[in-house]
Amino acid sequence: MSDQHSFETLAIHAGQEADPLTGAVVPPIYQVSTYKQDGVGGLRGGYEYSRSANPTRTALEENLAALEGGVRGLAFASGLAAEDTLLRTLLAPGDHVVIPNDAYGGTFRLFAKVVSRWGVEWSVADTSSPDAVRAAIRPETKAVWVETPSNPLLGITDIAAVAGVAHEAGAKLVVDNTFASPYLQQPLALGADVVVHSTTKYMGGHSDVVGGALIAADAGLGEELAYHQNAMGSVAGPFDSWLTLRGIKTLAVRMDRHTANAERVVELLVSHPKVTQVYYPGLPEHPLHEVAAKQMRAFGGMVSFRVAGGEEAAVEVCNRAKLFTLGESLGGVESLIEHPGRMTHASVAGSQLEVPADLVRASVGIESVDDLLADLTQALG
Repeated sequence: MSDQHSFETLAIHAGQEADPLTGAVVPPIYQVSTYKQDGVGGLRGGYEYSRSANPTRTALEENLAALEGGVRGLAFASGLAAEDTLLRTLLAPGDHVVIPNDAYGGTFRLFAKVVSRWGVEWSVADTSSPDAVRAAIRPETKAVWVETPSNPLLGITDIAAVAGVAHEAGAKLVVDNTFASPYLQQPLALGADVVVHSTTKYMGGHSDVVGGALIAADAGLGEELAYHQNAMGSVAGPFDSWLTLRGIKTLAVRMDRHTANAERVVELLVSHPKVTQVYYPGLPEHPLHEVAAKQMRAFGGMVSFRVAGGEEAAVEVCNRAKLFTLGESLGGVESLIEHPGRMTHASVAGSQLEVPADLVRASVGIESVDDLLADLTQALG
């Protein structure tokens, strides 16, 4: 399919031609481990073993590449599996990575507790400041890691500016695009080298599948990543790939609704007497609002806020919510609420990435916004 088609069309059709055998308009679930060869080395369509390649996963990977404007997409068993494969492709013992001062707790844990034992060093920088990133870079820096919007404080990084800083130093820029999705933001077009996704979130969109993805801008890097994907083996299974493809078909319309609902939620929160601060890049007072407006189609469905009364008050807001389900993860059609300090970001306690104890994070779903506002109002008390 031509990459000249609109996003909405690519989401439904890229990588998903009608099945040549039956004409099925949805890619079949190839729940198979191995494939008959037409003589030794005679592979049909390049398939020999489903760790190396599977037709359902191929459809997803082609779709991912099209949506992010990349040359190679790769699907994994989870977002962290994708991150681990990327890091072991880019880095060797003695190398260094710049990581953000606001990031998913699992990503920090991967750097601090796993990759560091392999002899890779990391340091923290405020990636909202290109100068701070530049100051953190060392001669041995091989990658700069960015989340934008970030998790959970919704920080924004100027992707084009930081790409310039990274490339000046000979480093790759990695952008975790999970919070935005490719519908709202396309980092490769702004200079990033690799995009990371937890496809569990907005891409899947229905809280029924766990997955991850890497999309590379360069064919050579794409080949290296594919080699490591096969060698390490943490691939997306065929049914998970099929579920993710199904979710992606409605990504555009869901993101429009997520964003519209989130904007109404933000209006409520900024005027509520028990809310002391709201984090949302769509607010004009957000320090990088103009950057977000420049590089994003809209500002997304994630909102974080701090409440008067400290940690226990924040926990109580989470506990009192009814329509907002108390749970980890984000990006599903249903609204979720959580306390990052005790849940998704417990692993960053005591580090430079520690989050405020009075912080609440909400993933605003696509329910009736009036019902969501009523639930938050009663939860805040």
